[in-house]
Amino acid sequence: MPAAKRQETTAHVHSPAVEDYLEQIHNLIEGKGYARVVDIAKNLGISQASVTNMIQRLHAEGYLIYERYRGVVMTEAGRRIGQEIARRHEVLTRLLSGFGLDPETVHEDVEGMEHHISRQTLDVLTLLMEELEANPDLLKKLKQRLGKIAKP
Repeated sequence: MPAAKRQETTAHVHSPAVEDYLEQIHNLIEGKGYARVVDIAKNLGISQASVTNMIQRLHAEGYLIYERYRGVVMTEAGRRIGQEIARRHEVLTRLLSGFGLDPETVHEDVEGMEHHISRQTLDVLTLLMEELEANPDLLKKLKQRLGKIAKP
């Protein structure tokens, strides 16, 4: 009997790299009101030429509107994906940070997990995160079980 097909309803685009670009552009636009190649390159730690190549690709695929020497604008499809990726990142970060993990570990783990999580699993983790945030006694109990009691 074949295994049940995994239900996948997230907006996983192509590769983690593409998702990282769309997330970064979304975050820049949300924070600054615009996204420039130089800012994207700086935040991703890569060359402006590499960013320009990927932006041209994302433009051709309909996720961005790009005019040379101007900022980048997300299309509705690009915006939707950028928001979904940012949501995954935020939920995973809040959940792991709530247990007192060091920020570097949280960042590294979230960067890996955010590209491989289904919407169903994200919904479960969101529910858990919200319940833990609303119930500090339960969170404290779980931290104790992990041996990771946060110092006051």
